[in-house]
Amino acid sequence: MRPPATDPGPTAGPSRRATLPHSRLRSSGGTPIALRALAAAALTLPLLGAAPTPAPPPTAHLQEAFAAASAEYDVPRSVLMGVSYLQSRWDAHGGAPSVTGGYGPMHLTDARAALAAAEHHGEGTEDPRGDDARPPLRPESRAPRTDELPDRLTTLPRAARLTGLSPGQLRADPAANVAGGAALLAEAQRRLGEPSSEDPADWYAAVALFSGADDRASAAAYANDVYEVIRAGEQRVTDAGQRVALAARPGLAPDTSALARAGLRTASAAGTECPRTVSCEWIPAPYEEFGDGDYGNHDLGNRPASQPIRYIVVHDTEGAWEGVLDMVQDPTYVSWQYSLRSTDGHIAQHVKAKDVAWHAGNWYVNAGSIGLEHEGFLAEPDAWYTEAMYRSSARLVKYLAGKYGIPLDRQHILGHDTVPGPTSATVPGMHTDPGPYWDWRHYFELLGRPLEATAGRHSGVVTIRPDYAANRPVFTGCESAGEPCATHGSSAVRLYSDHDESSPLIRDVGLGRAPTTGVNDLSSRVSTGQQYAVADRWGDWTAIWYLGQKAWFRNPGKNPAAVPAKGEVVTPRKGLDSVPVYGRAYPEKEAYPEGVPAQAVSPLPYTMLKGQKYVTGGKVPGEYYYAVTFDEASHRVVRGKDLYYEIQFGHRVGFVRAADVTVKSS
Repeated sequence: MRPPATDPGPTAGPSRRATLPHSRLRSSGGTPIALRALAAAALTLPLLGAAPTPAPPPTAHLQEAFAAASAEYDVPRSVLMGVSYLQSRWDAHGGAPSVTGGYGPMHLTDARAALAAAEHHGEGTEDPRGDDARPPLRPESRAPRTDELPDRLTTLPRAARLTGLSPGQLRADPAANVAGGAALLAEAQRRLGEPSSEDPADWYAAVALFSGADDRASAAAYANDVYEVIRAGEQRVTDAGQRVALAARPGLAPDTSALARAGLRTASAAGTECPRTVSCEWIPAPYEEFGDGDYGNHDLGNRPASQPIRYIVVHDTEGAWEGVLDMVQDPTYVSWQYSLRSTDGHIAQHVKAKDVAWHAGNWYVNAGSIGLEHEGFLAEPDAWYTEAMYRSSARLVKYLAGKYGIPLDRQHILGHDTVPGPTSATVPGMHTDPGPYWDWRHYFELLGRPLEATAGRHSGVVTIRPDYAANRPVFTGCESAGEPCATHGSSAVRLYSDHDESSPLIRDVGLGRAPTTGVNDLSSRVSTGQQYAVADRWGDWTAIWYLGQKAWFRNPGKNPAAVPAKGEVVTPRKGLDSVPVYGRAYPEKEAYPEGVPAQAVSPLPYTMLKGQKYVTGGKVPGEYYYAVTFDEASHRVVRGKDLYYEIQFGHRVGFVRAADVTVKSS
């Protein structure tokens, strides 16, 4: 849960910008020759589809724009298209900026459009630590840093100077945007002292500089991703309905030597726990004692030897990169293991995997999870994430999942919005990021676990899987309460109390209020990748068991919102009319040794009723990590005899006692 981000963002400041002219860019009339040719081509080439949000029509087909800009600026077309794919997957986003103020297929950045709200852990509605054995932790929000803007946030003004095109054209016209990106690549090649070349292998260092990264490792990781795209080839229909294709060059081996002359700093990866395929640096969160016996901002541990790491939690930052790094280095604030930058996918690690960060608002989840913060904003549907960050995040998650045996599914790769409140009192204040605009379907494709049908059409389990671009539920409250958010693709599917969109929305009794279409209201929606037991079917509608009730969603055969799946489900064991649901799997009272206070095993305000079924993510032991002092000698893991099953109970996961349920195959 978070307030709408309405801050206008920082204003542009000085930066290092090249002013070399390009003598071949312009005709005598002042308009780039390539763009004039594209304007003429637009009269004869019909568009394949309309952009999802109102925007000036593109000057020409994007495929043609790449070809024309390549010829105009002497940049190999495959290089230009590979860079664009890594930036935006060739989408224009209707002229709307990304989370870092990046526009168009080339993600040209103008920091004046970047959002700069306070980081979401400082909102005050959720105790990020979530440990009843300690007083609630309420970190304070603060203003983001407003230092000199880095080059990676000012590429659009630079492209405007190089091309002579207005910033407005570069923002709104995809063809102009592509030309701006080509001009920047050509400028980078000149700065390196490299000649123009038709061979894409000669452009590696220029591609690396295009990322805007100021260190060699990040720039190289970005360039490696671009060349991976070029080698593999790509094709897709963009958000404007245009089919774009890049032919594969499987044998392409770039010349990396010129990057050594780029003047970038050397950032050490020493101390990090990251795969070699990403750029990663160690920016530690402090483990320090301060005040009257207080300390922060995480707890030392010995995972996985002491307790397994079961979950990875995906967050968004609700703030810009520099400010977020400031806060995680404050001992009085909270912590998470990794931060990911939007412009190039660079990763900063703050807390070792063996230690417990304070990020998810549920101590049981914190004690068994790794937290990832992604530079982004929940309630800004058009503030899109770059492909570079999605790919970097997926590589990190695959690495961590493989290292710690974490299943790649939605009951173990959690959104912060699917972490349950540990007690009834905490349910209304739990956070809702990364929200309905995070593209879980694409994310799982990058994880190598595409969300596909795994059973016949009459299976008793479904996996939620709408078409992200075409699925556009109405949300409200992004900018102001009750006002509609911008229409946008979404991972979320709305739930109704009957097979009719005029019927009431599903109600969440734990929130204590009527359901709404608010962007932060999780009462009546499911998310891509989540699995549920089928309760009923009616024509184009499917009902699932959700929060103790039947919940209906539209699921037409031609455009399904879910696909059939296999899975195990739990149901109340014979003789029980209902089963309590818990927000944490804590041990029984008798398991606590002397000196460790027993933690309450208190049910949430939900019950699983006789005859209902819920998909389970597996069995877990009752477990509690006692760590309430700075001296880690007193820390210990309490493990009881009680066992639990994690279940997909509503939008969030929950836990039921193994002794209360029967497990069945779907």
